[in-house]
Amino acid sequence: MITVGITYDRVKWEEKALLKAIKKRNLQPRLVDSKEIYLDTLEEPEEVRSTFGDIVVQRCISHFRGLHLAAILESKGLTVINPFKVSEVCGNKLYTTLALIKAGVPVPKTLIAFTEKGALKALDALGYPAVLKPVSGSWGRLIALVKSREAAQAIIEAREEIRNALLQIYYFQEYVERPPRDIRTLVVGDEVVAAAYRYSRVGEWRTNVARGGVSKACPLTDELKEIAFRAAEAVGGGVLAVDCMESPEGLLVHEVNGRAEFRGLSSATKIDIADKIIDYVVEVAKK
Repeated sequence: MITVGITYDRVKWEEKALLKAIKKRNLQPRLVDSKEIYLDTLEEPEEVRSTFGDIVVQRCISHFRGLHLAAILESKGLTVINPFKVSEVCGNKLYTTLALIKAGVPVPKTLIAFTEKGALKALDALGYPAVLKPVSGSWGRLIALVKSREAAQAIIEAREEIRNALLQIYYFQEYVERPPRDIRTLVVGDEVVAAAYRYSRVGEWRTNVARGGVSKACPLTDELKEIAFRAAEAVGGGVLAVDCMESPEGLLVHEVNGRAEFRGLSSATKIDIADKIIDYVVEVAKK
């Protein structure tokens, strides 16, 4: 019997759905709260496997916690979904953008700067409005729509005062003229399993469900399936949420999330996404 581990730091709807899918297949679950453990780097692989299972689904909200967990588990020969390298790329928006560009996946125009002076020069070149994002982060946190040079100076000065090295990497994207929505797709292995439009709530330009965004089913067209799958392949594949925007020139991929939340997507499409994920986990475990 395959033992499937789930590492987490908070039990949310998604983790409960995955656990239900594991039990439905009569597989043995291993739930590991990352806040309650420590790991011995010299521990024997079999001892690690007895705690975490034959294959591990990494679900930590904390990117860096999950990344370090994946590194240790893989060093002991365990298979982790998503693998360390995939999580590393997806956990940094710049790394993701570079991987997408290398694979020929269309992305919004993106400029990078490392100082206040460089950031203002970048915005002058990109034009206003522009979108400023942290290179690491989720749920729409610390994303700003910069509408003027005066606003830019205030935002950048505030970031400089925080003294966080990652916040001194200025990641700017063009503001794409699009319908008041984006498209969240979920890729599981070789299949694009679902897609939903995400509409922002009144008074909010960000479409994140965590920010009150609303999900509605989106047709899985050939174009959407192709671009989502190519984006997933570009970052290494696995279980990935690919976020697209409908620009005047066609679809653009603006983010790939390596720890996909899928409650809104499941609700909008009526697709049992947890089932799809665990089917994929079993398939990988048997290889």
